[in-house]
Amino acid sequence: MPRLRLSGPVAALLLALLVHVAGMLLIKGFGSTFGIRAMLVLASLLAVASIGQTLAILLGGIDLSIPFVIGFANVAAAQLYSQGVPFALVLPGVILAAMAVGALNGALSAVLAVHPLIITLGIGTALQGAVQLWTRGFPTGSAPAWVQKFVSIGGSFGPLPVPPLVPFTALLAVLVVLMLRGTVYGRQLYALGSNPRAARLALVNPVRTWTVTFALSAGFAALAGILLLGFSGSAYAAVGAPYLFQTIAAVVIGGTVLIGGRGGYFGTVAGAICLIELTTVLVGLGLQPPLVQATLGIAIVVLVSVYGREPHVRELI
Repeated sequence: MPRLRLSGPVAALLLALLVHVAGMLLIKGFGSTFGIRAMLVLASLLAVASIGQTLAILLGGIDLSIPFVIGFANVAAAQLYSQGVPFALVLPGVILAAMAVGALNGALSAVLAVHPLIITLGIGTALQGAVQLWTRGFPTGSAPAWVQKFVSIGGSFGPLPVPPLVPFTALLAVLVVLMLRGTVYGRQLYALGSNPRAARLALVNPVRTWTVTFALSAGFAALAGILLLGFSGSAYAAVGAPYLFQTIAAVVIGGTVLIGGRGGYFGTVAGAICLIELTTVLVGLGLQPPLVQATLGIAIVVLVSVYGREPHVRELI
């Protein structure tokens, strides 16, 4: 008999809808305007941080440096701004510095033929150590008022009752999807993730693609770190720690396979919404953090089993 198969984004959105209904029934105030806005902001922050993880996993790798880059950008932006550097220079400067770190991750992984899990973890840990040495463990500073307003849960964007971060993330999602589907880089990314050998025979440069991909990953992670600075109001080197699990989970829940070549960013956005909804419900029910993590893990396994058992692209050739 034919088996029902749901695409990643559809499955993630359906689960998010079911979780939202359950939350409204079980938790007082869960469906309030403030609660929905708060979840949209948290989902937007996670979606931005997960752009790079989506690209890396589509390529057949993984980026474990994302939480460290988020912490670096968070602290560096606060420190530089507190020292009188105009934020108009801080923003691009920090993102470009992060992209240089990401480019190193990708280039070393490709040239040395070492799995990026090892390279990104090592360089990310070194980056975190450098930040701690720079700040002596006590980062200072904050984001300018307009950045805080940009991500504020109580903010609005014109007639929309949501802060500017939410429509900004929606626009960013459209641009990322267009990049993946309509550019040479996007086609090369999918080609390498689907079949690296065939891609090389088609004259796809793996070193260049890996370098660009991990540079983009670090750049978006840095952007997430700066946005988190505005959200929290103060610098914190470990602010990106939760995003190690969450970015991978959002990508997987959204239907992108971990061995590369299949999936997309719309699925990741749906996965981020689903993950934030589910986490909010579990926390609202009073579950302890370890039990929340265990429940999320089980939910991911169950969801992926619905649509994640199709053969990989390279097995169909």
